Amino acid sequence: MVSKASPLSPLKIPLFRAIWITSLVTNFGGLIQSVGASWIMTSIGTTQTTALVQASVSLPIMLLSLAAGALADTMDRRKIMLAAQTFMLLVSVGLAFLTYQGWLTPWVLLSFTFLIGCGVAFNGPAWQASVGDIVPREELASAITLNSMGFNLARSLGPALGGAVVAIAGAAASFAVNAVSYLGLLLVLFRWKPERPQRTLPREGLLHAMAGGLRYALLSPRIVAVLIRALIFGIGASAVQALMPVIARHEVGGGPLIYGILLGSFGVGAVGGALFVTPLRERFKSETLVRIWISTFAISALVLAFSPFLPLTILALLLGGASWVIVLSTFNVTVQMSAPRWVVARALALYQMCAFGGMAAGAWLWGTLAQNFSITLALGISAAVLAVCLLLGLRLPLANGEELNLAPLDRWKEPDTELHLEPRSGPIIVSIAYRIDDEDVPEFVRLMDERRRIRRRDGAHQWRLMRDLADPNIWVEKYQTATWLDYVRHNQRMTHDDARITQAIRALHRGEDKPEVHRMIQRATGMVSQHLHTDRSYGEPLTDPTRAS
Repeated sequence: MVSKASPLSPLKIPLFRAIWITSLVTNFGGLIQSVGASWIMTSIGTTQTTALVQASVSLPIMLLSLAAGALADTMDRRKIMLAAQTFMLLVSVGLAFLTYQGWLTPWVLLSFTFLIGCGVAFNGPAWQASVGDIVPREELASAITLNSMGFNLARSLGPALGGAVVAIAGAAASFAVNAVSYLGLLLVLFRWKPERPQRTLPREGLLHAMAGGLRYALLSPRIVAVLIRALIFGIGASAVQALMPVIARHEVGGGPLIYGILLGSFGVGAVGGALFVTPLRERFKSETLVRIWISTFAISALVLAFSPFLPLTILALLLGGASWVIVLSTFNVTVQMSAPRWVVARALALYQMCAFGGMAAGAWLWGTLAQNFSITLALGISAAVLAVCLLLGLRLPLANGEELNLAPLDRWKEPDTELHLEPRSGPIIVSIAYRIDDEDVPEFVRLMDERRRIRRRDGAHQWRLMRDLADPNIWVEKYQTATWLDYVRHNQRMTHDDARITQAIRALHRGEDKPEVHRMIQRATGMVSQHLHTDRSYGEPLTDPTRAS
């Protein structure tokens, strides 16, 4: 069932309200700086380097988001946000200083905007994952939309203000304003003392956590659909923003103030879209919603490609802004509703990688096409790419995740074993034997196919399903994990939604007792034979198959 929460109800939560307001201020600062960076690049660089200003911010998000998501899932998210915000403040101060000194070149500017993108890459997954910790699940979609609204509210006014700042005081002033904008959010983050759940297991290593997040996403069809669609949408939709400075200067013959007005028009449309996306989500399914607004964005790009009139251009940007926020917020909500809390930051990071990676690639592509051919051709092809994203919905439709219960089941208890095991003991091999009647075999095999995906998604390897040749009613599920710690993690990750499959499988089991489970540790031959009888500790490399049930 779709949530009927008010689009503004998360603002009743004091902590969310404080972070949202101070984030709004930083969004204003970021947009003012973006205007300054894009406009000064039109003076010191080329059409291609102007388009690369957006790419230089998007590229590090594509490159670093997965690592940032792994850190956000395994470390204190508040500290990550503090570090990222402080880093961006220092980079903005440095950029303002270099500009005041007259030392700015196109590649220096791109380097500093790249560093700001690095800060955004580490801040994004930590903040977005924290939203689910701050607001109830039924208000999560509204909170995500409010975050989009905050950014686009800044977009509606910030660019015009940025254009005025650049026109009156120069680009250096816009960079200085951005540096000051981080202070309020830093103060709120310093004062925030989140309640941290007690950690019962050691923290995952960075590479292990990154691999786990990637594995989870790729084995989750709901998330895969979002990642592919977000990549294509990012490529196509990036043309409008990447080429907007060039549209302002060459298509409608304006200066920095006109550029700010165009960006503001896009932002006003986005705010309108954010205000209406909650009632739209209650009325339409997610896939229907994105189809309507991807189509609208494509039409907007085509209008911009041929419009020489400022009012028509503004109207197209209003529709484009509304489409932008509705499509991206729907993607974001789908990801958050499709991933449990233990991996949500990594899932969001992969979504960001695809969306912003598409934007970075698109910004370079559209800038190159506009410089070598024409702005009209670049925007026309971008509309065709959006049409491809639309058609992909026929094969990869978005799912509605509100009906999923991804809370941890919390029923599994670590079994006692006769052999002493250390967390790093392993590999651990598990076999589960079921007795299935012949008439239930097709349904059993179907359910086990879903079980295979869940097992592998949550960290198991070498999953197999076998049938006993002597007694065909006996079916054995077998899988392994690298260590005992990985086995414990694997079982603790089961959600209420996953338990439906387990319950359905067990309902088909016809044995008098529960399915027979054997937990074994793999051992290699070659050690002194007496160790088989005297060594009862398995913290060190082991030999010989030994079963612990």
